[in-house]
Amino acid sequence: MQRAADAIADHYGLGGGPWTMTPVARGALGQIWKLSGGGTTWAVKELLFGCDEEQVRREAALRDAAEELGISAPRLMPNRDGSHVTRLDGSYVKLYDWVGGGEADRTDPEMLSWCGRTLALLHRAGEGATETPNAWYEECPQEADWARLLKEARQAGVEWAEELGRFLDTRMPELARHVTPSGPDGLVTSHLDMQPPNVLVGPDGPTLIDWDNAGVISAERELARVLYVWAGGNDFSAEAARRLTRAYADAGGPARIAGLDSFSMLFATDLNFVYVQAECAIDPKVTPEQREFASRRVIDTLAALPDPTTVARLAATTTT
Repeated sequence: MQRAADAIADHYGLGGGPWTMTPVARGALGQIWKLSGGGTTWAVKELLFGCDEEQVRREAALRDAAEELGISAPRLMPNRDGSHVTRLDGSYVKLYDWVGGGEADRTDPEMLSWCGRTLALLHRAGEGATETPNAWYEECPQEADWARLLKEARQAGVEWAEELGRFLDTRMPELARHVTPSGPDGLVTSHLDMQPPNVLVGPDGPTLIDWDNAGVISAERELARVLYVWAGGNDFSAEAARRLTRAYADAGGPARIAGLDSFSMLFATDLNFVYVQAECAIDPKVTPEQREFASRRVIDTLAALPDPTTVARLAATTTT
């Protein structure tokens, strides 16, 4: 990794070093590295599945707008050419401020209030969006797609193939039934992945990281997904749900939860995540490490998918 560390330092004009780069965390789309040298520390995100440069521009713009709202977020650094992403030995990397701290505690009342307020600020600043949200948040695989995937998973002999089959026969149709395109009203530009692992809490308070997914979404649907994740998922706390939605409303957030269909984004993203991770897990063109990572995510996600009956009860807590 020495060669890569030196190359990144050169592309971003960080100085002579010496530089070291150590792995920190692996996400679904990228590997995070800690780049250290010359008394400074940076976070490097290596994009493992290509790069949408227009998406990176949206990320940079929203992050900068968030800073003006008082939302703490790591800087996405431009390289010597002014680009926020760099091609390096066949892959792409992005460079950020290094942010210390621990993962946010979703059971902490103050964190729940911070989450509600922060989402409201983002939604107020992002009101008036007119683009169509990405299909990832609006659609999900059809029965024929799932049937093909299940056949290929069984042929590949993966350990989770039969569990996937049971899911398709039982829970999948009900989840998919609530995935629908959003209308043109109430669209905002927002973060789209506000969850506890993407909030680091240090001495100066919370910092929102991982802006890669920034884009247009229904404010109501993002609020619903954030509510489910932060209130505890299928084992939700009604008190936590009310605190978060109250903080959102008090800060002028424009959306309200209307019922089960408000959670369309939640259902779509979970279904799509299972699908793409399952595809990756049986893809002979990716590395064994990537296939192993994807298999673990399939197993974990299938075990924790939202239960529509529980989600309906969660929705009800916000209106009582």
